[in-house]
Amino acid sequence: MNQEERLKDRSGNCCELCNATEGLKVYEVPPATGNMEDAILVCPKCMAQIEKKEELDSTHWQCLSTSMWSEIPAVQVVSWRMLNRLRNESWAAEQLELMYLSDEQLAWAKQSGDHENDSSVELHRDCYGAILLQGDNVVLTKSLDVKGSTVNAKVGTVVRNIRLVSGNTEQIEGRIEGQQIVILTKYLRKQG
Repeated sequence: MNQEERLKDRSGNCCELCNATEGLKVYEVPPATGNMEDAILVCPKCMAQIEKKEELDSTHWQCLSTSMWSEIPAVQVVSWRMLNRLRNESWAAEQLELMYLSDEQLAWAKQSGDHENDSSVELHRDCYGAILLQGDNVVLTKSLDVKGSTVNAKVGTVVRNIRLVSGNTEQIEGRIEGQQIVILTKYLRKQG
């Protein structure tokens, strides 16, 4: 039995945080060791928000008031981290005060530093505020001269299969006329 099958068996084939049953995936709680005890089964919505690929939905995370009492340390650790990210919500602050972690679990929970962050998420957005994802296609909204080249990218040029620049939400990478360039997100819109 592989890790995912064992986690499905342990969780009753439900997200271990919100009890959703669709699209479940294994999430290895950082810093993961590859051990089953360091992993939980989560739904796509929980995964996206844990990994900060989607803004936190406070109403979705009301489920933490139940999952924080799980007997599984990895579930407790993720619950504690998410409650800390939501600590400006009165219900989350109350749950944090009720929650107990052993010294070992608390050290694990604090190890990622995620508890120090707030609920804000920095996402790549186009000039209209649409969220950009890895692999999206975008259209230039301004003609751009490509530095160090004679290429001039015209308004309306489609840039396919973009890559997000990590650590800078105002930049993406893409190919124009075979040349890999960095483009400011304020000069493009998501296609489709």
